[in-house]
Amino acid sequence: MTGIDIETKRKLREMGATAMLDAIEAQDEALVLGMPFEDRIQLVVDEAHSTFNHGKVEGLIRRAGLRYPNADLRRLDLVEERGLDRHTITQLATCSFIQRQQNVVFQGFTGSGKSFLGCALAKQACLHRIRAHYIRMPDLAEAWALAKDKPQGHAKFLRKYAAFSLLVIDECLLDHPDDDVRAMLLELLERRHDTGSTVFCTQYAKKDWHPRLGSGVRADAIMDRIVHNAIWIDTGTRNMRKHAAMTQ
Repeated sequence: MTGIDIETKRKLREMGATAMLDAIEAQDEALVLGMPFEDRIQLVVDEAHSTFNHGKVEGLIRRAGLRYPNADLRRLDLVEERGLDRHTITQLATCSFIQRQQNVVFQGFTGSGKSFLGCALAKQACLHRIRAHYIRMPDLAEAWALAKDKPQGHAKFLRKYAAFSLLVIDECLLDHPDDDVRAMLLELLERRHDTGSTVFCTQYAKKDWHPRLGSGVRADAIMDRIVHNAIWIDTGTRNMRKHAAMTQ
C-alpha cells in the first residue's frame, strides 16, 4: 500500500482524502507485513478518522473565541476548597445539559474563576463536537450597536448568536444594560430557548439580576427565560488569579 503512484495520490487529495493518504504513507511496512488487506485498510481508516476528528475539534475550539483556550474542566484547582461540587462539575463535563437546553450560571466574586469555568465548559462542548462560542457582554452589546448600520444587521446578529448550541456570555450585567441591549437580550434568549444552552458568568446573585435588568416587564421576561431551567453555581470568594500567580 505504500507504493501508491502519483496519479492515485493526486486523486485522493482532489477528493479531500488527504488524511487517508497520510495514514497510508505513515504505515510501517515492517509492522503490517503479512497482515490481511482488510485489516490494513481498517488501520488506515481508523488513523484517518482520528486525524479528521482531531482537526474538527481543533477548528471548533479555534472558532469558539475562548478567552482561556487552555481551560480544562478535568484539571480544576482547589475544587472543594472553592466550594464547588465535584459531582456537578463532572455532570457538566458530559455536556448532557446542552441536550436538555439547560442554562448555567457561574456567579462569584472578581477573580473567582468564572471566566475560566465558562471557557472550560465551552471547550468541553467543542471536544464533544458541539458548536460553542464565548463573548463578553460588553462586546456583545457593541456588536449589536454596530449591526444597526448594516443591511439586515440585527437579523443577522440574532441568527448568528442564536445558532450556537452553547453560548457563553461573560461579564454579564457588569454594566446596567440600556433599553436597546435589554431588547436584544430578550429576543436572543427567546430564540435560544429550547434550542441551545447559554452560560452566564457574573458577579451578581440571582436577587440582583432583576433590578440590574431595569425591573419591569422586560426584566421579568428575560429572567423567565433564564432561571427556570438554569444550573446555578457559586464560584466562591477565593481569588484564583492570586492563587495562579503564587503557584507559577
